[in-house]
Amino acid sequence: MLGELVVEEAAQKKVDVTFDAQAPGVAVVEVDGERYRIDTTTKTWTRIEQPKPETATPAQTQTAEQRKPHGPEAEAYDYRLVNVPTPKRVLKGSLNLYFTHRFAQPVRPLNQSARDLIGLDSSAVPSFGLFYGITDKLYVNAYRSAICQRGLCRTIELGVGYHWADEGADSPIAVSTYASVEGDDNFTENYTYNLQLMVARSVTRYVNLIFSPALHLNANADRRFDPRATDFFPPATVTLAQPRHTGSFGLGANARISRSVSLLFEYTPRVGFKLGRVNPIFDSTGKVTGFRHESEAEIGFGIQKDVGRHSFSLTFSNTQTTTTSRYNSSNLVLPPVGSPLALTCTEDS
Repeated sequence: MLGELVVEEAAQKKVDVTFDAQAPGVAVVEVDGERYRIDTTTKTWTRIEQPKPETATPAQTQTAEQRKPHGPEAEAYDYRLVNVPTPKRVLKGSLNLYFTHRFAQPVRPLNQSARDLIGLDSSAVPSFGLFYGITDKLYVNAYRSAICQRGLCRTIELGVGYHWADEGADSPIAVSTYASVEGDDNFTENYTYNLQLMVARSVTRYVNLIFSPALHLNANADRRFDPRATDFFPPATVTLAQPRHTGSFGLGANARISRSVSLLFEYTPRVGFKLGRVNPIFDSTGKVTGFRHESEAEIGFGIQKDVGRHSFSLTFSNTQTTTTSRYNSSNLVLPPVGSPLALTCTEDS
C-alpha cells in the first residue's frame, strides 16, 4: 500500500478499519456507524451511504395485520366441528371447499357389521359446498345437500357471513354472524331462512368451546312435514300441526391432542319444529286416532387431522342432514348410541 494512512481515534468512539484486497491503497473506516472510503493513491475520501431499510406502507401494514392470526383460537379449529359452524375467519381471496359423506347404517357390534365394513357399504349422502372471502371479514357461501326424503330434497343453500372479532386483547371471544336461504329441488321451492350467531372461547391453550345459536324461519313451510289425511286408508280424520319455525342451540368443543390432531364433540338441542318421524296411532278398526312424533337432537363426535391446507375428519353423527336448518335434527331418528359413520374433508386454497 502506497502512502500513509493516519487515523485519530476520538475518545469514546469506536473505530473499525478494513482494507480492500481488490483495490490496493483503499481502506474503509467506520466511526460510530458512519463509513468512509479512503483512497490513499488519489488522496481522496468519500462517505459511504447506508441503504435505508424498506418500510411498509400503512396499507401494507394493515393488510398484514388483518391476515395475521389473532388469539389462541386462530388455528385451533376448523370452519366446522362435525356439523356446528365456528367463527373461524375466512381470509380475503381464499376459496374453501367443504365435502361431507354421511353413511346411513348405524354402528353395530363388529360381529354384525364386519361383512358390511362397519357401515361403509351402506347408502350414503354426499354433500359439497364452498365459501369465498370477499374481504378478511366478509365471505359468501354456497352448499348443496343431495339428501332426498319427504319434505326436503336436493337442497341448495346460499349465504353470507361476517367476522366481527377474533379472540384476543380487544375481545374475550371470537364472533361471526351468518345469514342464508335454503331452497329445495335445486333452489326452486320450499325456502327456509337462517340467521346464526357463532361464538368461540378458549378455556386452555388446547380446548376451545363453540356456541352457535340459530333461528330457522319457515323450516316447516306449507306444513310439508305434517302427515296428510290422504296418506292413510281410510283417510285420517285427525291432523298434526307442527310448528313452522325452529330455534337451535349448537354446543361443542375442539380439543387439540397435538399440533395437527383434534378431538371433536357437539350437541344441538332445539325448540319449535323438529325434523323426525311421525307415526300414526290406530284404533281397533284401523282408523287413525292420533299421531306420535319422534325426533332426536343432533349429536356428533370424532377426530380431525390437519394436513397442510387440508383437514380430514372421521366422525360419528346421528344425522345425514348438513344444511344449516336441518343439521340440528337426526333425519334417521337415531339416538347417540346408534350414530352412523361420517367422513368430512375441508380444503383451503
